[in-house]
Amino acid sequence: MRILLPVDGSSFSDAAANEVASRPWPPSSEVRIVTAFQVPVTPTPEVWAIPPEYFETIERTARKSAQAIVDAAVAKLRGALDESVSVTSEVLAGPPGEAILDRADAWKADLIVMGSHGYGTWQRFLLGSVSQAVVAHAKCSVEVVHRRSDYEKENSKAA
Repeated sequence: MRILLPVDGSSFSDAAANEVASRPWPPSSEVRIVTAFQVPVTPTPEVWAIPPEYFETIERTARKSAQAIVDAAVAKLRGALDESVSVTSEVLAGPPGEAILDRADAWKADLIVMGSHGYGTWQRFLLGSVSQAVVAHAKCSVEVVHRRSDYEKENSKAA
């Protein structure tokens, strides 16, 4: 079985990693941990005003941060999963939703397990929802892990 685990360093993706770590996967299963980063676009139309090394520095910093995120998840899963389950990682460049879907297709994932930030309607409208995009467009099964404490907090506010 091929399990794709997108992480972003948040407690929400930690909950998804914990879910993957807690399960007895079939022997020879593969878990691929991915994270995606996107270099922000310049806020000014005068691209010439920003030196080229600025973008190189931004990308290098984003890639380094992304690598640290996947390395932490790899360490967690390798310590928790059976040795017959292989754990690999990859840093992807691009918008997270697209990058996750592209990697899942190319790798032929059987399952995507990911956390959800639990945004409300307005937050999803303004910020978008990576998990919602993946659920809507993935060609394999998707499991979205919610942290119970966050769900209970949200429901207690509504009551």
